[in-house]
Amino acid sequence: MDTKLLELLVCPVTKGPLNFDRERQELLSRSARLAYPVRNGIPILLENEARTLSDEEIDKLAALRPAL
Repeated sequence: MDTKLLELLVCPVTKGPLNFDRERQELLSRSARLAYPVRNGIPILLENEARTLSDEEIDKLAALRPAL
């Protein structure tokens, strides 16, 4: 995922920042508790395509980026 593109993208639900999980190829929204898939390098920012993040995943994400 291009870092410049990541800086421009926001969660479509909350308009908050996204973090990229390179291993799972997902964009993570802490505020919406959603993980959006990235397929063939293309972010799929549709709420119905996202999966819900677990409490453990939210805790890991909180450690990476403090709440705004």
